[in-house]
Amino acid sequence: MSITRMETGQRMSKIVIHNETVYLCGQVGDGESVADQTRDCLSRVDALLEQAGSDREHILQAIVWLADMADFAEMNAVWDAWVPEGHAPARACGEAKLARDSLRVEVIVTAAVK
Repeated sequence: MSITRMETGQRMSKIVIHNETVYLCGQVGDGESVADQTRDCLSRVDALLEQAGSDREHILQAIVWLADMADFAEMNAVWDAWVPEGHAPARACGEAKLARDSLRVEVIVTAAVK
């Protein structure tokens, strides 16, 4: 079985595809609010999924990290509008110290190839 790595650097690949499964590295977004960062982050997920031959209807699992669980409802409002009806992935959400103090949300996605 082959492994395809895309946008690979010293530390990580943004996309890894193996056995018709797409693994994305954690995505963060720009913006002041959790909603802004979530929207930007999810647009980055969309772009990487497209590059990998997938889309949001093929997401299998998502892991969401929030810098503060107090932002859960605000993040979910954006998430719920983004996920296609009937295609909600398995998902976990937790609180974690993120790589930079300005980051409030990070999303990690695993998807199937279309």
